[in-house]
Amino acid sequence: MSLRNTFFAIAVLGALTHVVSLVLIMAALDRRGQKTNPLLVRIYAFKYLAAYKEAMIKETGKAGVLYRLCIVGILVALVAAVAGILVRRI
Repeated sequence: MSLRNTFFAIAVLGALTHVVSLVLIMAALDRRGQKTNPLLVRIYAFKYLAAYKEAMIKETGKAGVLYRLCIVGILVALVAAVAGILVRRI
């Protein structure tokens, strides 16, 4: 497996982590009484992230594991995708 394919695989795993954690955040918001719309998640994703962070800070004083997982997942996907584009095929 080439280095480029490895970076792209890491990017896919990061994006999958982001999506799964966002779905779990939406479920957590639903349990707390805030309505979420799965069809409009692409539009309201940052709104849901901010609402989850605010709810968790109010409850525990920290941002929450799912919030950090969601942010780290998308950052890993972005960095790995850029690295996969920039690296020469070996």
